[in-house]
Amino acid sequence: MKKFSLLSFLMLVLLTLLVACGGEETGSDEGNGDSDGGGDDAGERHAIIFKSTGNPFGEKLMEGFEDAITEAGDEAILRAPEQPTVEGQIQIIEELISQQVDSITVVGNDYDGLEPVLTKAKDRGIKVLSTDSAVNGNSRMVHVNQADPEAIGRIQIEAVAEMIDNEGQIAVLSATSQASNQNLWIEWMQKELEKSDYDNIELVEVAYGDDLRDKSVSETEALLQSYPDLKGIIAPTTVGIAAASKVITDKGLQGEVVVTGLGLPSEMAEYIENGVSPWMYLWNPIELGYLAGYTANMLVAEEITGEVGDTFEAGDLGSYEVTETEDGTEVLLGDPFRFDADNIDEWKDVY
Repeated sequence: MKKFSLLSFLMLVLLTLLVACGGEETGSDEGNGDSDGGGDDAGERHAIIFKSTGNPFGEKLMEGFEDAITEAGDEAILRAPEQPTVEGQIQIIEELISQQVDSITVVGNDYDGLEPVLTKAKDRGIKVLSTDSAVNGNSRMVHVNQADPEAIGRIQIEAVAEMIDNEGQIAVLSATSQASNQNLWIEWMQKELEKSDYDNIELVEVAYGDDLRDKSVSETEALLQSYPDLKGIIAPTTVGIAAASKVITDKGLQGEVVVTGLGLPSEMAEYIENGVSPWMYLWNPIELGYLAGYTANMLVAEEITGEVGDTFEAGDLGSYEVTETEDGTEVLLGDPFRFDADNIDEWKDVY
């Protein structure tokens, strides 16, 4: 009897331990799910990757993106590499894939270089789109664009031509040599310069400041040294236009060399007021990010697919339609806006 009782007791203890272990394992699975952001209560997770850290335009764009995502009750993940490299963005995208986010919006540092990793993300069920600086059509479902690339390129040539009375040498100070948006705008600048109206204007160089303040300053100084007769600089990048304007101001070259392009009103007010940049253009980066965030939400909710003809409401911005481009589809924010001495005071404290 004692042996039987002891055996029964041991079996009961063993059974109790097995039940306890089973209960702990189930609880562990549920906890991991919550920590990964899973479950309907957690909302969707939308990531945006800008070109690099410390870029004022990028900070405003990501602010707008976050506004749209949080309005929907979802989580916004804001990322950027320290340097504007494709390798840095690939590393971040790999991390986001492993985290199983619901969407990735990328401002591409390279048009084609991100295709393998973004294709991997799409294969894992992640909705992929680009904004500001596009990636190729195979890499994403749709691109959220600021304005028509042709209009952006042509209007900057029209501006600098008027500023220098249609005569003299000009240069372009771009971001990186791989930036798809910059390269497309420059192509349209060059096409505009083919018109007979600009026979007396010479584009002497396209320089690249890599969207870094110090390098953009150095490239501007190099342009002035290499081309002493330079009359104008077009910088289709917010970092570049501010850097070039500062160099011209510091060197006392107001009235000798003009600067135009795409800039933030808060950074360019001083140079518009002192005449170094008589006027420049941009769109609202907060609105661009907001539209990208809404588009990401619509893709994840399967309200749109990124195909031509898709329509949706983007909050306060109104109605938008997905249209066809040479390489995929896009959603277009609107036309570039001119900032000059007459209106800069209205905008310099806005963004």
